[in-house]
Amino acid sequence: MSNVLSLAPLFRQSVGFDRFNDLFESALRNENGSSYPPYNVEKHGDDQYRIVVAAAGFQEDDLELQVERGVLTVNGGKRERGEESVSYLHQGIAQRAFKLSFRLADHIEVRGAELKHGLLNIELVRVVPEEAKAKRIPIGTQQRPALES
Repeated sequence: MSNVLSLAPLFRQSVGFDRFNDLFESALRNENGSSYPPYNVEKHGDDQYRIVVAAAGFQEDDLELQVERGVLTVNGGKRERGEESVSYLHQGIAQRAFKLSFRLADHIEVRGAELKHGLLNIELVRVVPEEAKAKRIPIGTQQRPALES
């Protein structure tokens, strides 16, 4: 039995292929089977989205974001800082290296990222160019060109 949730029934009324569906499905299905670090994919309006990654214990220098060929990649790993050695009596906050990848839909752009209170917030926005927007086609009588005699 598969534990992958299919969102296909939600897109039955669409014609064509919407790659934003893939963003949600890939968020639900992590390729390497790991759930570290946990993250959310949020919708904040018709064209605004946010990915929130739990990055407790990481600093801005420990994280790297990159967009290449429509794929957003988030890498995290502790950097050596030369601090004094710490021996943990109990270490419950995982700080191991990670790599998350998200396939972005057409016209989705990363607007920025912020690390605040242990959460990495990645702001996404859909910017559809004028030529890709829907155009209203008027219905009416069409004048035919006059035939030359």
